[in-house]
Amino acid sequence: ELALDGSLRPIKGVLPLVRIAREQGFTEVFVPKDNAHQAALIDGITIYPADSLVEVIDHLEEGEETIPAQPPTTIDYTEELFSLDFSDVKGNESAKRGLIIAASGGHNIALYGPPGTGKSMLAKAFRSILPNLSFEDILEVTGIHSLTRHLINESLIIRPPFRSPHHTSSYVSMVGGGTIPKPGEVTLAHKGVLFLDEFPEFERRVLETLRQPLEDKIVSISRSRASAIFPANFILLAAMNPCPCGFFGSDRECICTPISLERYKKKLSGPIIDRIDMWIEVAKVEHEQLSEKRDPHSQEGSDARKKVLNAREKQNERYKNHDHIATNSDLGPRELLDLVPLSQEVKDILNTASKNMSLSARTYHKLIKLARTIADIEECEDIQVPHIMEALQYRPKSLS
Repeated sequence: ELALDGSLRPIKGVLPLVRIAREQGFTEVFVPKDNAHQAALIDGITIYPADSLVEVIDHLEEGEETIPAQPPTTIDYTEELFSLDFSDVKGNESAKRGLIIAASGGHNIALYGPPGTGKSMLAKAFRSILPNLSFEDILEVTGIHSLTRHLINESLIIRPPFRSPHHTSSYVSMVGGGTIPKPGEVTLAHKGVLFLDEFPEFERRVLETLRQPLEDKIVSISRSRASAIFPANFILLAAMNPCPCGFFGSDRECICTPISLERYKKKLSGPIIDRIDMWIEVAKVEHEQLSEKRDPHSQEGSDARKKVLNAREKQNERYKNHDHIATNSDLGPRELLDLVPLSQEVKDILNTASKNMSLSARTYHKLIKLARTIADIEECEDIQVPHIMEALQYRPKSLS
C-alpha cells in the first residue's frame, strides 16, 4: 500500500502473494519493511524490504544496494501457557479420553449433556493437548490469517488455531465471501479447531454448509466477480444440550414438550450427524469432586499431550509417503484398504456391528479410522477387537 508521502505501508496476505510469485517464476520481490520477516520464510525467492517507493526506484534505476531480508534461523516454540489444563477439569474421564483420541487422529467430536457439566471447559482444555504446527503448516496457517488481518514482523502462528464463533454468526462469516471472496471461520480454523458451542442453535443453513469442508477439507465460494477454493481441514468440536431446556435425561425435571424436543433433534440433519466421528455424553460432576483441591503435581495434562504427540508421530511415519494424509482422519476408502489392514476377527465384529446398527458406508470407514487412532494411542501395531469395540461406543445413540 502506497501512502501519500511515498512510504510503503504493510499489507495483508503477503505470504500467499510471495508464494504465488515464486510459483510464477519471479526471483526477487519488494515488500514493505514490516512484511519482510514473514515474506522471507518462503524459500527460493529474494525478499527486499523497503520503507518507501524512492528506495525501490533507487535500487532499480540507480543500482543502489538493498540488503535482502534474511529468513529466521529458528522458530520460537516456547510452550504456551494455557488458562485451562486437563488437570483443571474435575471428573468426566470418558470425555477426556474422547478428546485425547480426537486430538490424536484429527477426529470430529461432539459433547452433549446438561448445562453446567463442563462442556465448554473441556473444549478450552482441548487446546492444551494439541501439538504445535509443522513449519509447512505454520506458513499455510499464517498466510490464511494474514488475508484477514495484519500480521507484522514476528507474528507467526505456531499453535493450531482455535475458532469459536457465536451461534448467531452469519452464513458469510462462517463460510467466507464478499465481492472478492475472503476466508470465513471454517478456513480460519484450518489445521486447528472449530468449536461450535450450542451446536443446534446455529442457523440450519450454516450447519449444512459444514458438509463440504467436513468431507472434502475445502470450501468453495462463488461470487459474481470471483470464485475461490479455500482450505478447511479442521477438527470440529461441537457442544450441545440434550434438549431446549437442557435437562432431558438428568436429575432435574425437563420442561420441554414432546413437539419442542422433536423439533430440537431435527435441527441436526442425518448427514451432519454422520460426519461427526465421536458423540460423548458429559455427565454431571459430583459436588465432592468439585471441592477437591487441584493436585499441583498432577501430570494429567502433560501425560495427555505426550499420548497425542506419540500417536501423531506414529501417523507421520506411517503416512510419510502420502502427502495428502497427515492424520488417520484424512484416510480415504482406498488408503484404508492399503494402509490399515484388519484381521479376520476384527472384520467379523465390525461387519456384524455395522449390520445390526445399520451403519452407512461413511460411518463404517470412520469406525476403522477411529479404531486405528485408538490403537496408535495404545501403541499397538494392528487394530484389535477392543479398539473396534471402543470406537463403536462413540456412535450417537440415535443412530444405533
